[in-house]
Amino acid sequence: MLRDGQIGMRRQDNKPLLGMAMAGKVKRQRDVTQARLMRCYPRPPEACSISRRYNTVNLPNLLDRDVVVIGGCGHVGLPLALAFADRGARVAIYDLSEAAVALVNSGRMPFAEPGAEEVLGRALAAGRLVASVDPAVVGTAEHVVVVIGTPVDEHLNPDQTAIPKALGGCVGYLHDGQLLVLRSTVFPGVTALVEKMVAGLGLEIEVAFCPERIAEGKAMTELFDLPQIISARSAAGTQRASALFGRLTGKLVVMSPEEAELAKLFTNVWRYIKFATANQLYMMANERGLDFERIRMGLTEDYPRAADMPAAGFAAGPCLFKDTMQLAAYNDNNFPLGHSAMAINEGLPLYVIHRLEQRYRLESMTVGILGMAFKAGSDDIRSSLSYKLKRILEFKAGAVLCTDPYVTVDPRLLPLDEVIERSDLLVVGAPHPDYRGLVTDKPAADIWDVLGHGVRI
Repeated sequence: MLRDGQIGMRRQDNKPLLGMAMAGKVKRQRDVTQARLMRCYPRPPEACSISRRYNTVNLPNLLDRDVVVIGGCGHVGLPLALAFADRGARVAIYDLSEAAVALVNSGRMPFAEPGAEEVLGRALAAGRLVASVDPAVVGTAEHVVVVIGTPVDEHLNPDQTAIPKALGGCVGYLHDGQLLVLRSTVFPGVTALVEKMVAGLGLEIEVAFCPERIAEGKAMTELFDLPQIISARSAAGTQRASALFGRLTGKLVVMSPEEAELAKLFTNVWRYIKFATANQLYMMANERGLDFERIRMGLTEDYPRAADMPAAGFAAGPCLFKDTMQLAAYNDNNFPLGHSAMAINEGLPLYVIHRLEQRYRLESMTVGILGMAFKAGSDDIRSSLSYKLKRILEFKAGAVLCTDPYVTVDPRLLPLDEVIERSDLLVVGAPHPDYRGLVTDKPAADIWDVLGHGVRI
């Protein structure tokens, strides 16, 4: 919220009041910054179309909110918006997806996240949350949180300009006094790039990088329980970002922006390498006819130095692989450990099928895949290795059937009972809890041991 004398006074209803001079300044800034940005960072067509539809801003309502989340209807942005709203903040969401915005405003989650829909209902009922496809909403809050990460292209090269380009559709609504917070994983140096962009537009805006640290399925608890990394170039930016995220957690860890950018990447890469180590050890044990899970359980029992050894399984999803490739690019592709981890994790579906080919005549069999999400208990299929498994099997096997109790975006999925009945061979693609205790007489490849019969193939 605004401090007295910082930008404007407050009305009796505790909403900020902008004088005529300030309102005029904001409008001039919007026109100038939009023109400057268009020369440097052309907007994507969808952003341009939205801006043409919403080319005015209701100046009396400027800064009526505490937080606006750009890209706020996704797996990272929406839980954050809900968490702020549940802690009393007035929150707006800006997202390009009209379907997702409509779902949120109707009180329904666009994806599965335990505990989130109840919080969404409370926030809407209290009038503390609204979602919009109107970019003008970006100008209505003191804190602007950007949930747009750095993607990698088909050549595994990161696009460092993704965030500045994505901001093209709404940067004209930014104005002096706001705090711009980058939330998603970024390529090292992107925070400085955004700072330079903002300065070049003549805006007095603090920029902070405060990376998300949640796991899907645990967002509504981890946002409050985990320490939050805070980074900004100035003491004022650090103080403001600390006050913002202090609403959610009492443990804040202050770093420089460059330290924080690497801390986020190191976290994901460390996990990816650990998963690769477990998968390599799994393949070694399996080649000798030994059950890796029995070995792992035995060596970790009451032995703290091995307690963090993960089980074998597909290491997938939208973050770990991508961020490992980002870190490799950052180090001029001199990252053999990361590239080895990629080869192991991405090669596990191929290894599973290779082992099955040694035991079965796949070309004459129908293979059923149980679980298409990238992790257990999730409906998210982004970068799921189950789909890589499926593509390979479609080439190798007679037919492939797929099922998943959580995924709703793939119309080709079949009910579990039908897949089991029609299949000659089963492969567990995601260790959903629904599969525990599943009884079937069909042979199954289960590297997760979710069926309880061991992980040997």
